[in-house]
Amino acid sequence: MTTLIINIRQLVNTREQTELLRGKALANLPVIDDAFLLIEDGIIAEYGAMYELELKVPNLPVDIIDADGQLVLPAWCDSHTHIVFARTREEEFIDKIRGMSYAEIAAKGGGILNSAAKLNAASETELFNSAWERLEAIAKLGTGAVEIKSGYGLTVEGELKMLRVIKKLKERSNLSIKASFLGAHTYPLAYKENHQGYIDSIINEMLPVIGREKLADYIDVFCETGFFSPEEMETICRAGMQYGLKPKLHINQLNSIGGMEAAVKLNALSVDHLETMTGSDIDLLAHSDTIGTLLPTAAFFLRMQYQPARQLIDHNCAIALATDYNPGSSPSGNMNFVIALSCIQLKMLPEEAINAATINGAFAMELEKELGSITIGKKANLVFTKPVPSLAYLPYSFGSNLVDKVMIAGMVV
Repeated sequence: MTTLIINIRQLVNTREQTELLRGKALANLPVIDDAFLLIEDGIIAEYGAMYELELKVPNLPVDIIDADGQLVLPAWCDSHTHIVFARTREEEFIDKIRGMSYAEIAAKGGGILNSAAKLNAASETELFNSAWERLEAIAKLGTGAVEIKSGYGLTVEGELKMLRVIKKLKERSNLSIKASFLGAHTYPLAYKENHQGYIDSIINEMLPVIGREKLADYIDVFCETGFFSPEEMETICRAGMQYGLKPKLHINQLNSIGGMEAAVKLNALSVDHLETMTGSDIDLLAHSDTIGTLLPTAAFFLRMQYQPARQLIDHNCAIALATDYNPGSSPSGNMNFVIALSCIQLKMLPEEAINAATINGAFAMELEKELGSITIGKKANLVFTKPVPSLAYLPYSFGSNLVDKVMIAGMVV
């Protein structure tokens, strides 16, 4: 099937070559005014200015979309989510309003342990159906690729159940999906006084099955005070790497405890959260190949300090943006709000935020060869905006849904 999109007000993030953007390069967002885009069998086949159309596309297809007044962008690449979960946690939302801290809620059996109890009681079918609804919802908001973590099982059976659900989502969804094994999300109550016992269960009981059934692409650990130490994170990651799982890690959300040093040593694909960064942490990240993934909606929802995006960019770090979609600390998969919040609170330029949410987000899932930019040969995963006056209007008008339609592999969702 061939589709031609014409009269695009601005075709955004057009790139002949794909490279990870860092520092000043993050603000470079190539745009073609008054453009066209040709799609063949779900793949970007050609693009350019309208005055080049007759030369580049001499034989016009039957299926033509007139995008007069609209912007067309590559679909968002959300590289950090937890969208497989059994129940929402709005009762904890009320606890937070009343002044309870994240740690206090966790101490009374809330937080991750709350989600784990509910998930272990749910069937695989229930988990798949609810996650499928969330996938459809985020696709309509412009997300074309998503990473999904386990971590709400905290038992052998629960973690494997989650990963099998994610595998089924991969097989049935048109979105590009990557899976991360996050068995090391917290210590379950049964191992509260036996941390090594739980680590042994991860290494000896969970990972062999994950490797055999090819249930995950990455391994993740929540490295934080009261959770997993940098040394424990390294032990778990090295075990996962034996099964081909690359580290993609939660660090520096609440405290800087040496997670960055360990992550860089492990050559982690990404380090995610980064609300609490020292000068040494920033320097380590800047001189590594690791991507720093910022999750501003988690900081927003938890009323925490925001990630130091300007310092990271100014020190030449490579950064991506993601939603952290989960029931406890970021119950939204809306990448449009992530971009707006990144401009409003993290002081990122609109161009920087869009690049971080597209091409760099694709790199943070190793999908850069097929997604993240308007490039010939990549999938036609596209966001069509409603008619807007400018690119900057997208984050400026943060309370409005400016997505007109979304294409995944050339098909409107």
